Amino acid sequence: MGMSIELEEIAEFLKQHHPFALLPDDVIDALPKRLTARYFRAGTKVLSPEEQCLHLYIIRTGGTETRDPDGQLLARLSEGECFGVRAMYRKGKAANNITTLEDSLCYLLPEKDFHDLAAKYPQFNYFFAQIGGDRLRSGMQLIESRDDDQLKLMSIKVADLIARDLVSIDKSATILEAGQLMSKERVSCLLITEGSDNIAGIMTDRDLRNRVVAQARSYDDPVTAIMTEKPISIHPDDYAFDALLTMTRHNVRHLPVMKDGKAVGMITTNNLLAHQSLSAVHMAGRIGKLTDPDDMAKVIDQVPELLSHLIEAGATSQNAGYIVTTLSDAATVRLLQLAEEKFGPPPVPYVWMAGGSQGRQEQTALSDQDNCLILDDGYDPATHGAYFKELADYVCDGLHKVGYVYCPGDMMAKTDQWRQPAKVWQNYFNKWIEQPEPKSLMLCSVWFDLRPIHGTKTLFEDLHRMIVSRAKDNRIFQAYMVGNALTHHVPLGFFKNFVMIRGGEHDSTLDLKHNGVVPIVDLARIHALANGVDAINTFERLHAVKSFPSISTQGASDLLDAFEFVSITRLKHQVRQIRRGDAPDNFLHPESLSAFERSHLKDAFSVIKTLQNALENAFGKSGT
Repeated sequence: MGMSIELEEIAEFLKQHHPFALLPDDVIDALPKRLTARYFRAGTKVLSPEEQCLHLYIIRTGGTETRDPDGQLLARLSEGECFGVRAMYRKGKAANNITTLEDSLCYLLPEKDFHDLAAKYPQFNYFFAQIGGDRLRSGMQLIESRDDDQLKLMSIKVADLIARDLVSIDKSATILEAGQLMSKERVSCLLITEGSDNIAGIMTDRDLRNRVVAQARSYDDPVTAIMTEKPISIHPDDYAFDALLTMTRHNVRHLPVMKDGKAVGMITTNNLLAHQSLSAVHMAGRIGKLTDPDDMAKVIDQVPELLSHLIEAGATSQNAGYIVTTLSDAATVRLLQLAEEKFGPPPVPYVWMAGGSQGRQEQTALSDQDNCLILDDGYDPATHGAYFKELADYVCDGLHKVGYVYCPGDMMAKTDQWRQPAKVWQNYFNKWIEQPEPKSLMLCSVWFDLRPIHGTKTLFEDLHRMIVSRAKDNRIFQAYMVGNALTHHVPLGFFKNFVMIRGGEHDSTLDLKHNGVVPIVDLARIHALANGVDAINTFERLHAVKSFPSISTQGASDLLDAFEFVSITRLKHQVRQIRRGDAPDNFLHPESLSAFERSHLKDAFSVIKTLQNALENAFGKSGT
């Protein structure tokens, strides 16, 4: 029985286009039955990183464009070309946004059929391997590069590093059975499961050495006797860099990858390869072992040098901010561990919070400290007050010694006001949001960008939920925030000339922080809070608000570009100062820039100005 005309016609079409043309005729003839056809109107978003992609798409008629999550155009595809390839190699997760440029008809090949063909026909596999390729390729490139290691780890997600399927065994198994399975599967680690998906623990070759052989334990004992319960894990969307930090911080060599409470893979230090060269991770590891703030200061003294390397290796300001902040996080965590060793365990739970640029993960070579303590509501000042005062003083003084100088506005946990139980913090935020006044708005820029660093994080979660929902619903507060945001003017005159600081020690300079970075941070914060977005990082906030009506998609994209340009210009300026042996600051002489950079900087300032003006339309004028 031959094929229907329609199926025959589809098979003919496939025979004309690579890589299907490379397959034997009988294989192609069998394919049309496996395909489904879908029609998309022009302008339809067919794929995006947010949704599961379970098919390879083959364009029959029409055309599409591929843009990365930042909106950069990567490709335009037309008849006979395929998309969704990356998702086939990433467990159904698309990497980019695909939109139809005109009405388009696509054939969809199920994921399973794709992998069957790729496994059976090397020529078919090779065609795609160049695109989405072997997941490990990205890992291999790590070894080949020099200073770029960190950047690669910043751009690679944990999901891309999972090298093989999980090997697991039920918790009812004996040590012998577990050891035999590890040997058979040639793995250095096993997940111990309970029921189908729940993780009971993890067992590594180190456990076999230290807990079985060294202790002459019977092989018939249950595996549960030697496993590590509730292992530390990581999410597939986290960066490889985070995985490395986690491993260094906890001194483990295996990390289960967990999503929605289920294990989806395992990564090992070998996956992450030559990690000693990754100076930031190495520095964080060193800080984690030191016991004296003066020794930590020696490590943090290398931050400017690290920043220079990062910028020279082509890091974005987002990557650089993230990596530099990682180190102040590491110093803070270590000081808190030392404080608990010194003063004993905390009498009631607490969480140490970072605000300002550390909270947003946007630190540069020069940062003061903004932090606070949220204490459990069981806190009693008379009984517990002295302990937390000592702890806060020890950590803030330690951070000051390490190089993160005291906050000039005293917004630190060592100030009594900023070391309070959760209910007092709730009252603070309530008051700031319900009865805003200029003073509270100054506090906004620090306290509305809080991120938990160490301790019982749930203490913050309830507070955070309240902040996000209250701020979203309060128009008056939003209008006040707008008034406050507009106090930071961009340094552009009427004719788009730079307006420089006149007189004093910073004569003829631009303040890239207060007149460049801060206005954008403020804009992103307003749009995030007004729309109930809980991201803290400015880039993440701007990405998240694109879809809300308070800002145009174009406006949010322009701001992202402006933020990157102003931030990187500021970092490059600081790196030049560091290289000269000067102390870094935020004051730039425009003549030190090329004409190209100057015009870009003007454009960035104009974007800020435009979006500041749009604020009043979106949120109303405030009474300030």
